[in-house]
Amino acid sequence: MSPDVASTRPLLDKLGVKPGAKVAIEHLDDEAFVSQLRRRTPDIVVGRPSSPCDLVFFGAETPDDLKRIKDLKDWIEPNGAIWVIRPKGGRSALRDTDVINAGLAAGLVDNKIASFSETHGAMRLVFRVRDRPRVLRQQRAGVARKRGPS
Repeated sequence: MSPDVASTRPLLDKLGVKPGAKVAIEHLDDEAFVSQLRRRTPDIVVGRPSSPCDLVFFGAETPDDLKRIKDLKDWIEPNGAIWVIRPKGGRSALRDTDVINAGLAAGLVDNKIASFSETHGAMRLVFRVRDRPRVLRQQRAGVARKRGPS
């Protein structure tokens, strides 16, 4: 699809929210989005989760907000993600490079962007595969061995 053509996929599909996913929301006041989430998964917490979750949706408006990413990475599963939701456009205090650099400083990499709304964009931050705990890497390798060579 051309980058000039808006995606018709539902927002939660673009963001990878699967039924039953464990989700945390931090610094993001968007009742319509939370309502959509609740229709997809009941396991939603606002603030710090009691155990690691699949996805964290984090609202950021200033470079200082991005300092929280270092703490938020402890909230996710090794194969989980933090979606940083930020204002779109040249007048925003945040640029994509600010989010990318904050992710790198926290030991995370960006691997996807999406339009969150008319006014906000989203960038996904994840652990590098090599930085995920060894147990998870061994499980993935076992799956690959079972499948055999392609």
